[in-house]
Amino acid sequence: MRKLALLASACTLVVSASLARAQQQIDIAVGASRLYSPKPLNSSLAFPPPALTGGIYPQGSVQVIFSNHFGFNVEGTYRYNDDVYNGFQRFRPTFYEANAVYASRVTNRIRGDAMVGIGGETVLFYNQYGSCNPIYGGTCRPNANSTHFLIDVGGDLRYYLHGRLFVRPEVHYYHIPNNTSIFSSNNILRYGASIGFSFSRQ
Repeated sequence: MRKLALLASACTLVVSASLARAQQQIDIAVGASRLYSPKPLNSSLAFPPPALTGGIYPQGSVQVIFSNHFGFNVEGTYRYNDDVYNGFQRFRPTFYEANAVYASRVTNRIRGDAMVGIGGETVLFYNQYGSCNPIYGGTCRPNANSTHFLIDVGGDLRYYLHGRLFVRPEVHYYHIPNNTSIFSSNNILRYGASIGFSFSRQ
């Protein structure tokens, strides 16, 4: 086990050093966003799927841009406070994605990023007693979740306040196939802002 750990550490150092030589810029950012999606169109249902909208979503991202202006990023966000599904069940959504990125210089202080990628939506439903009978010895599951594939198209503007410190307004459009099984729409807009730091700057 010790030899395996040493080998893994050595490989990690080699890969990190190669990436450091090859890459031009690494950005790390944290922020918050909100969601918007259309409301249900079918009002004849007693409990129509709710719109996944509103809320505060803390977010974090890591982005690598190479000298040819192309790169990649990974990011994730989750709802800070759980919501109530149709008035009776608490739930909390999480989104995560990996994107290909093209970065461009707008002015000396402003950079723009366009991205497209894939990811997932996981919705955690808190349901302690909905599917069990503890009186007769049943097992009560503390939660259930639903996970869906998503396609992400997004963009942002990085404004450098001072040196390598930047603020970044951003917007992402998610298309989530079969999301109408639990919510009102397959399409979600996420918009927000982050503050971050570039370890090197193009």
